[in-house]
Amino acid sequence: MTHLLFWLAAACALAYLPLSPRPASVLRTVLKTASVAVLALVALLSGGATLLVVALGLCAIGDALLSRESDTTFMAGIGAFAAGHIAYIALFLTYPGSNFDLILERPGYFWSLLILGIVAATLLAPRAGELKLPVLMYIPIILGMGVAVLSLPETGMLRWALPAALAFIASDLVLATEKFLLPQDHPALKLTPYLVWPLYWAAQAGLLIAFT
Repeated sequence: MTHLLFWLAAACALAYLPLSPRPASVLRTVLKTASVAVLALVALLSGGATLLVVALGLCAIGDALLSRESDTTFMAGIGAFAAGHIAYIALFLTYPGSNFDLILERPGYFWSLLILGIVAATLLAPRAGELKLPVLMYIPIILGMGVAVLSLPETGMLRWALPAALAFIASDLVLATEKFLLPQDHPALKLTPYLVWPLYWAAQAGLLIAFT
């Protein structure tokens, strides 16, 4: 049954892709939310870690809120995603076999993420307007997830979890570039929605596979 549910989530994600650049609608919200909410259900039914279920569930709530494209739901959606990232960080750091010392044994990844965070904050903060503080708070949380995943041991789990975490970061960076850095008439805006969503959903699916 869980395999069928996984493919149902994938079908929802695929159906949502052409709707991602379009205005808010009930169908758009349902497909976007179900794409990750069903993954949370798969994690639950598969006996996945509680923190995995919580992380996926929080991200699904964030998807539902952000899909409405309303000022009243935007900050709540960002908060849900931040909480989801924190749940992932806790999952990585508390999972059996996790070792904080492993992070320092992978300095290339660690320092690359640190530099990326500094560059992102430098570019985004002056252009974020009233969202400057949430943006500056969100950057270390999402990059913290990328750092925390390095604490996992060299196993098949890490081979799924590391690229998934990096895909998650990449999706957020493209989304931030789309929202804050590119002019409204920039031709790249025709492409960015088709980068953000596949990277994001693949990240969630990869983390599910890694921990179930």
